Amino acid sequence: MVGLPARGKTYISKKLTRYLNWAGVPTKVFNVGEYRREAVKQYSSYEFFRPDNEVAMKVRKQCALAALTDVEVYLKEEGGQIAVFDATNTTRDRRDMILSFVKENGFKVFFIESVCDDPNVIATNIMEVKLSCPDYQGCNVSDAMEDFLKRISCYKNSYQPLEPDGYDKDLSFIKVIDVGRQFLVNRVQDHIQSKIVYYLMNIHVQPRTIYLCRHGESEYNIKGRIGGDSGLSSRGKKFAMALSKFLDEQNLKDLKVWTSQLKRTIQTAEALKMPYEQWKALNEIDAGVCEDMTYEEIKEKFPEEYELREQDKYYYRYPSGESYQDLVQRLEPVIMELERQGNVLVVCHQAVMRCLLAYFLDKSADEMPYLKCPLHTVLKLTPVAYGCKVESVFLNIEAVNTHRDRTEEGKKGPSPLMRRNSITPFASPEPLKKPRMGSFDEFSASSSVDASVSMPSEMPTSLSAQPHLARACLT
Repeated sequence: MVGLPARGKTYISKKLTRYLNWAGVPTKVFNVGEYRREAVKQYSSYEFFRPDNEVAMKVRKQCALAALTDVEVYLKEEGGQIAVFDATNTTRDRRDMILSFVKENGFKVFFIESVCDDPNVIATNIMEVKLSCPDYQGCNVSDAMEDFLKRISCYKNSYQPLEPDGYDKDLSFIKVIDVGRQFLVNRVQDHIQSKIVYYLMNIHVQPRTIYLCRHGESEYNIKGRIGGDSGLSSRGKKFAMALSKFLDEQNLKDLKVWTSQLKRTIQTAEALKMPYEQWKALNEIDAGVCEDMTYEEIKEKFPEEYELREQDKYYYRYPSGESYQDLVQRLEPVIMELERQGNVLVVCHQAVMRCLLAYFLDKSADEMPYLKCPLHTVLKLTPVAYGCKVESVFLNIEAVNTHRDRTEEGKKGPSPLMRRNSITPFASPEPLKKPRMGSFDEFSASSSVDASVSMPSEMPTSLSAQPHLARACLT
């Protein structure tokens, strides 16, 4: 990261890290301010950040070097792929030190500079985030504000912005100007950098609310069957009417409604009496040859498949179907569009809702398949400074419980038992996939390169085997 204090660097760092981890790229933030607080237990005043304070300058440099040492360990020994170096890095000397570190270790570097001169945005950032940090605990608000503004002035005098047409023309970076009003991108070199640029160009900080809910209870829910394209039960229809009333009470401006292309979400949205948009990407996880079956039937017909899924639910892929990992990749465009929008209601399915919720609540791949997303309950998500506030609203319409807790076998982790490929299940010599909206053939055309994820026990090896040159330090 690059930029003056209170320009949203830590906000960008944490949000980007959450996105990359959700997308399957191991990422970690290294905040130099935390190293400084560890080295200097008691913060006194802005005087610590004066450029002519030689003792403090040495301490700050040592903190930066300690953070870079931890970056090296994370990328080389702990399986990390992206390290976000969260600090001001406002001088060429400091950035040159980072470039030397990157060159010595064979890493790549991508700078993200946040530039903002809007006094209202800066003041809001200071009030919402900075004054609640450990530096100002127990401090009067007006005194803390005055001190922090003086701290910013200490950096301004020596600030050297990135120059795309001069000194920094050969570096890879993006300038985010005035919280996304304008962007300047220079020398993007690989798909990860491109992915980061695309993400940063879609996020915003405007107040909004995202509502997530599943469709109303379906006929298949009552029968305990998975997948399929059944319609709503009588209780599911009552939920759709209750959802319409709930949204009226929220008094939302310009609410957008998204559904999947499956009947049960469409029937739920129809009761809202407002326009809605169908997304194929929001269709429920494809259970392949297990579509339309109960879990008891799967256990009886495909006992090894049942066991495999219990042991590693995230990476397990249904024969001729999908895994949660596949689903996350399918939902990336949905996440990107949610970040662009204002108020949105997403009417979706259990596995889909888990994936979306895991993104907003920063849940791991291990936790994701077990997040509780009950029927007839709306989750109200409100983005806040460094995360997301969630409120669960049950609409008082009873429904079956479709949640399945992690079993003891699942707690033990992946098993050496592996399927031969992602198409043929154990105990089924000639699997026949049942037809369904959004067929596997269509999906596999865009994601077949990821077939190796059907073998969960190989995943850690494949991650750790990535060459160090593919790893990056974002600053």
